[in-house]
Amino acid sequence: MLADRLGRSKSWVDKVERGVRALDKVSTFRDIAVVLRVDTSVLLGRDVQPSEVTERAAGVERIRAALSTYDIALGAGAARSVVLPADRLARNVSHAWITFQHARYPQAVVLVPGLLAAAQRVHADAPEPGRAALVEAYRVTASLLVKLGEGELGWLAADRAVSAAAGDPVLVAAACVQLGQALRASGRARAARSVTLAAAYRIAPPDPDDGIPAELSLCGTLLVQAALAAARDGDHRSVADLLDEAGDLAARVGDGHDHHATAFGPTAVDVARAAAAVELGAARDAVAWHEKAVRRNAWRWLPPEHRAAHLLDAARAYLLDAARAYLRAGDPRGAGRVLLDAERAAPAELRHRPAARQVIAQATRTPHAPATLVQLALSLGVT
Repeated sequence: MLADRLGRSKSWVDKVERGVRALDKVSTFRDIAVVLRVDTSVLLGRDVQPSEVTERAAGVERIRAALSTYDIALGAGAARSVVLPADRLARNVSHAWITFQHARYPQAVVLVPGLLAAAQRVHADAPEPGRAALVEAYRVTASLLVKLGEGELGWLAADRAVSAAAGDPVLVAAACVQLGQALRASGRARAARSVTLAAAYRIAPPDPDDGIPAELSLCGTLLVQAALAAARDGDHRSVADLLDEAGDLAARVGDGHDHHATAFGPTAVDVARAAAAVELGAARDAVAWHEKAVRRNAWRWLPPEHRAAHLLDAARAYLLDAARAYLRAGDPRGAGRVLLDAERAAPAELRHRPAARQVIAQATRTPHAPATLVQLALSLGVT
């Protein structure tokens, strides 16, 4: 009866039941579920997790509300506000960055509104001592918003970071990393390139050998951001020049560091080359750079968010970029492999990022998508 209703042979059904034949298409899962009158989760043998789309939207609205509050600037309710000690605020900012870098986006969404309010109060109470913490609070907020596909709102947070940092070249450079990401995510690649280059060359030491690692990391990260913006414009020559320049700085910094939450080093530059190649449509080059990067020992030292993120933000979707490149190169199994690697490295990356879900949907529509990838798509509600 099942075979008849599916329009398949009894032999086909028997092979599927015995595990001889894999179910490797979303449409086949759907057809069987409809005939059996069950949810697709039953066929997968596990509960299907919700897509968390509603929760993500609610979290973004809470952050939007926090960015829309001007009580402290207007002096409203200041007397009733509790001002955290500077060291406690610094720990809270560090915790928010760690949460973000470990791709714990739902937790980060919960932390950010309170962090912004606390940083604003400390800055109002002691403007100069509290400035760095306020800039960092806006930076991590901007990174999170861009990650969640909210480029315009991320631009607002990054702009606030730059304004708060005014007068301190290093803080301005750090804030411009997120500003470049937000501008690029909002479709303003030329503006992103201009601002990141200006910030990079403002803090670049006359002699790189005399530069300190923290500032070299910022300068190199800004050059990477400028290169990715140039790639969005299809400027091959500028991409190569900027990434070569960033590579020279990375060689001086080395791998295994996270100055100013950049994780900048030779491995980061290699994965940026892969991301730029994807933007330029050079799929095979992108795959080659990706595979070179993941063979480095330092690949494991990058934060999970850096390893699993998409090219839309500073931390980058190295595995997802590679997946898109594999697809363009005509290797859907390679795409499935790196997407599953991304899911293991940072599950929230695939569950909460719109860009990640688009790549998964694209991969599962290929004729020879692996069954494991189809199961992942179904568990995420992506078809």
